[in-house]
Amino acid sequence: MTLSRVIQLLSISTCVLAGVQELWWNITYVQNANPDGLYERQVIGVNGTWPPPPISVNNSDSLLIHLTNDLDQPTTLHNHGMFFNSTSWMDGALGVSQCGIPPGQTFDYLVPIDSSGQWGTYWTHAHASGQYVDGLRTPLVLHPAQETYQYDEEFTVILGDWYHEQHSVLLESFLSMANPGGAEPVPDSALIYFAQNSTYLPPIPGTSPSPVTSAVGFNENSTLPFVPGKTYRLRVINTSALSTFYFWIDGHPMRIIEADGTDVEEYPVDALDLAVAQRYSVLVDARNDTSSNWMIHANMDPTMFDKVPSTLQLNLTSSITYAEGENITDLGTISEYADFNDTLLVPTVIVPQPPVTTTVNLQFFFDTMNDGTNHAMINGVVYNSPLVPAILSELTLGPNATVQEAYGPYSYILEHLDVVDIVVQNMDTNHHPFHLHGHKFQIVNRAAVFDSNDTTLNPPLVEGQANPMRRDTVVIPGGGSVTLRVVADNPGAWLFHCHIEWHLEAGLAVQFIEAPLQAQERSVGIVPSYMFEQCAALGNPYSGNAAGHASTTDLQGLPLGPYQQKMGWLPKGILAMTGCVVSAVIGMVTVVWYSMGKGDSDEEIEEETRRRLAAKAQRGKLFDRFKRGG
Repeated sequence: MTLSRVIQLLSISTCVLAGVQELWWNITYVQNANPDGLYERQVIGVNGTWPPPPISVNNSDSLLIHLTNDLDQPTTLHNHGMFFNSTSWMDGALGVSQCGIPPGQTFDYLVPIDSSGQWGTYWTHAHASGQYVDGLRTPLVLHPAQETYQYDEEFTVILGDWYHEQHSVLLESFLSMANPGGAEPVPDSALIYFAQNSTYLPPIPGTSPSPVTSAVGFNENSTLPFVPGKTYRLRVINTSALSTFYFWIDGHPMRIIEADGTDVEEYPVDALDLAVAQRYSVLVDARNDTSSNWMIHANMDPTMFDKVPSTLQLNLTSSITYAEGENITDLGTISEYADFNDTLLVPTVIVPQPPVTTTVNLQFFFDTMNDGTNHAMINGVVYNSPLVPAILSELTLGPNATVQEAYGPYSYILEHLDVVDIVVQNMDTNHHPFHLHGHKFQIVNRAAVFDSNDTTLNPPLVEGQANPMRRDTVVIPGGGSVTLRVVADNPGAWLFHCHIEWHLEAGLAVQFIEAPLQAQERSVGIVPSYMFEQCAALGNPYSGNAAGHASTTDLQGLPLGPYQQKMGWLPKGILAMTGCVVSAVIGMVTVVWYSMGKGDSDEEIEEETRRRLAAKAQRGKLFDRFKRGG
């Protein structure tokens, strides 16, 4: 990496840097990984190892990741929950933030943490072709100079579902005519493992884990060491593709102190409810005796699966260790899972609800499409990645960048500093975790049944809330809705999508084009030139509208669809039915005609019979000659 390139990257961050934490990552395939002890498979790791190393950064520093793609396909890296401060080309969302890193090339991701005012629990993962399902995912923890709560020690708890088949194979089966109902691939197992700062915790002594992942303890081969009398912070992250987890520790009550990077007033819970991509921090007081160790539970929610295979172990366990060799107390599973109402949480930093200036209404559902596959639609549109990443369209369209149609039918323009209500209505029967890139939103309203006249199920939105809960990933219940209030103060292009990976691949997303003219002004001189070069290397356009044209209306070539099946009579159906009716009428007339004695006479019928017999005899003579000649 040249000195000039470093200087250009660092100029994006604040003028006075306390420090820059640099990481050099080669994204590689790793063979024969077997973290669940059930099946060896190829995974995507870093520098030839898996899992990728956990990231721990002081929030007074910037994070600079030099990412080299040693795969045979394009890749990207998304630092989930980061604001990026008007540099959304660093966000890593394929098709929105960049074209992707071609094989053999490098992209330098600069995350200006020091100027974002962020701290807390996040994660880093691939945002291209479902590669995080194949293993490219890891914790990202930002430490402030002074934490809101005091504790003796902290650990990060990583939860995730696990598939034995490659994502690409599963996706082909999922989005196929053989799966018209849209049943998502069910994981083969699940993982729980632990980190502390930048290091994973090792396996329990005396166990024999798989050689490729032998440095890390997984599931029953993992444990958290507790010391009596101490208070621990556990940062719990759900890195799944599909599964919701319920997490609890026998004999140890928990108190929530953070959700998605927002510190909150202590809130006692018996169990955590974590949808995909959500994070919580809890305080746990160690017990005062060492006579027993205690079971940790992380159970997958079976309602997320179309069918639960008999081989799938829903109840994942690890342990708290006070003394090696002592028995583990296991109080068993819980009979009923309760969904947690995160609007009950109160942020410690008060941000009053600002008055709304504009509203974006989004309604989504799934359906079998005209090509026989099952897809998701938001306001009737299936999301497909544009040919030109949205941020590059925003930066190259000049004054036409303010025309919403130029970005494709799944795009919405947000004016600079607008206060936006995003109202999301879920017409599906199951819940969906939605994530907004580049922002935290306030959850200002939630309905259990969005079209109900019962105000207990569909309450009116209350203005003037003193301090609504803020986070970056929210669960929208089946048949329900949420209203998210966000200030459009971060010019760029930002994806808003369901974080169930299969649903994103099925089109459950939109993109917000925020403050285009301000984005252009702030980008002058700081967009890396290799972004455009990497698009060209992949054969992708990198300027103009979503289809690569210097136009606001000409979207020829833009991937669109599939579309809903049209119900009722189509032209082809009308023609076919007309033919059937005409044939039926002719047949009926013929039958009636014959029945009335208007057919051929006996003499005519006899003559026609003689003619056919003579013709048959003639064909037989010809056939005999052919056989003799052979």
